Amino acid sequence: MARPTSINSRLLHSHSHSHHSHPQNSPSFQLHSSKKHHPSLHITNTFTTMSQTLELTGGARDTYLSVFKSLNLPYNPFPIICWNRHLETIFASFYRSLPGVKLRRECLRTADDGSVSLDWVVGDDSALPAESPVLILLPGLTGGSGDTYVQHMLVRARSNKWRVVVFNSRGCGNSPVTTCQFYSASFTEDLREVVNHVKSRFPSSNLYAIGWSLGANILVRYLGEESDNCSLRGAVSLCNPFNLVIADEDFHKGFNNIYDKALARSLAKIFKRHALLFEGIGGEYNIQLAANAKSVRDFDEGITRVSFGFKSVDDYYYNSSSSKSIKDVRIPLLCVQAANDPIAPARGIPHDDIKDNPNCVLVVTPKGGHLGWVAGDEAPLGAPWTDTLVMEFLEHLENGRTKDLESSSASGHTMISSTGF
Repeated sequence: MARPTSINSRLLHSHSHSHHSHPQNSPSFQLHSSKKHHPSLHITNTFTTMSQTLELTGGARDTYLSVFKSLNLPYNPFPIICWNRHLETIFASFYRSLPGVKLRRECLRTADDGSVSLDWVVGDDSALPAESPVLILLPGLTGGSGDTYVQHMLVRARSNKWRVVVFNSRGCGNSPVTTCQFYSASFTEDLREVVNHVKSRFPSSNLYAIGWSLGANILVRYLGEESDNCSLRGAVSLCNPFNLVIADEDFHKGFNNIYDKALARSLAKIFKRHALLFEGIGGEYNIQLAANAKSVRDFDEGITRVSFGFKSVDDYYYNSSSSKSIKDVRIPLLCVQAANDPIAPARGIPHDDIKDNPNCVLVVTPKGGHLGWVAGDEAPLGAPWTDTLVMEFLEHLENGRTKDLESSSASGHTMISSTGF
């Protein structure tokens, strides 16, 4: 089990618990409707102090409601660890087990002479049929294939005979940096080239993608940009900050400053390894500010917003938010968020656009922190609770069972008690 010696970039990218039975407090079912709101099914436990409510909503809610078998089980956050959102976030980052998958690296040169690294599971070329579905994984800010949540998802998908590849962005996961441009929340061109490359290698396979945190933001932006022409058959977004202006506001509050400083150190470390690429670059770049960044905002001011042509950091955050892209998504998209996420605030979730899009479904858990989700049978050291849910969605798409179900409302909204259906 890998245990970092300090709070690091895993914070943003990166025993079974018995189910209590209360026969005298069985769930009660209430159907609410009004002239101003669409009908919604509210399932709650009459023993309210034991209730942990999950939210299931979106234009595609009715299509996938029966697919998520894992939602029939209680959502049981692990005791003590999940009492506090920061504790859950940090525990998952420091103590979640690392499966230790053997990977083979492929370096891909991009059109602008940049470099990204694709990590494939060793032996899959001979072990899997050529037409096996391919799953592209996008870690969070400064994250890579060595992160625990990435490897657990990789193992889960691989056990279902999926071919999996981790997309390590420029400078991340020890991927080389060969130009004076890193990557950003707005930059989708590298992902576009990766998807096209994977598609050319496996032309008979269906392609899917999962993104976490900043990787999720990039993925959803890509889906919106590609719209009807998207080469992916389905996608999953986890812990997406969605609205980067709101996320930035909260990033500078209270304990969140710890995450901010940790990520800034990780970004500065990557930058310093490649500082010679920026020697004498001039213009609006502030090399000293980036090299000594005390916050992610410092780094974005010194390097990111200049590299990608934004007038200011606020301009960069506003125009890089994936919340603007949801309305243009034309493939099945599962979004999973935690209501208490300290880094991807729930108030930034574009609820209305998700409800209005017939391709989108949103699951919001009451707890989970950021990339934590220390719940379920594998808690506290095993895979996140979300992995089962994600595979149910992807397997359903791959097996071709998606159907357009008739619904009494254009945009449904369901609340599911932790005691299940």
